[in-house]
Amino acid sequence: MKRRDFFRAGVASAVSLASNTTTRPVWAAEAQDSAKAPNAASLPRRPYGKTDVKLSVIGMGGIVVSKVEQQRVDRIVAEAVERGVNYFDVAPSYGDAESRLGPALQPYRKRVFLACKTRERRREGAEAELKRSLERLRTDHFDLYQLHGLNSVKEDVDVAFSKGGAMEVLLEAKRSGQVRFLGFSAHSVEAALAALDRYEFDSVLFPINFACWMKNNFGPQVIERAKSQGSAVLALKAMARQRWPKDDPQRKKYSKCYYQPVTDPREADLAVRFCLSQPVTAAIPPGDESLFRMALDIASRFKPITAEERNELDGMAKTLETIFPRA
Repeated sequence: MKRRDFFRAGVASAVSLASNTTTRPVWAAEAQDSAKAPNAASLPRRPYGKTDVKLSVIGMGGIVVSKVEQQRVDRIVAEAVERGVNYFDVAPSYGDAESRLGPALQPYRKRVFLACKTRERRREGAEAELKRSLERLRTDHFDLYQLHGLNSVKEDVDVAFSKGGAMEVLLEAKRSGQVRFLGFSAHSVEAALAALDRYEFDSVLFPINFACWMKNNFGPQVIERAKSQGSAVLALKAMARQRWPKDDPQRKKYSKCYYQPVTDPREADLAVRFCLSQPVTAAIPPGDESLFRMALDIASRFKPITAEERNELDGMAKTLETIFPRA
């Protein structure tokens, strides 16, 4: 039996146990409430893969509230929920974002879809990180828990899926009810396809960026594979423009972006709409508060990208130094 097939058999057994457990998951009583939010119609929602959950087409990344005073964080989160955002994504590596987001989300926890991640690849580290994240975010479960940043097949995917790897923790957390859905994030086509080949994840969080897509054919393969097995696609980097040019004066202003973001209103409109015109469930904007608000405005009046607009983006993409290489 091949190693991959052996692991598939182990995963199938674990999933079977998860589905047949007699313990009622802690999130079960809240599942119906997760799709409800004040003025939800202000922001479109789309199905999350094969589930009956629907997510706002724009989610809020935890980096937005990192290093922000708590009262302001509370206001940012309250406004986001009021505008129809029900998808929040955070990770331990986002500074103090978990500790800030936890108190702010408490009044809305039953109505929102909370996603978290672990960069740990071994079981022991992943167990500790999951426990710590639950405590910081003041919740007894995550709607989505993800392997964070799968960039290398050998160093990330192989290790996480090996005996004693982090994937064991994710499966056990789902079986116990600490987690509803499982996913991963990646910035590598090869790593993403390898992970999707080893387990039928509920979702993949991946860069869907106009410049990388058009110039480097980076992204279509992951969408096709995810679509073929019913996994939802959650998008990153929709508003990335290119690598930071040397000595760019805007770099200090957008210090939470490791790339040059799209800030021109016209370009931002095209970039976000290009992303949301693909078969994705939702997109996470950059970690800058002003860009998050801009993305909300664009998505609230969303119209699919036209052929003429695609040509405009294609012309711009050819001039940019993309943040990800050719797939």
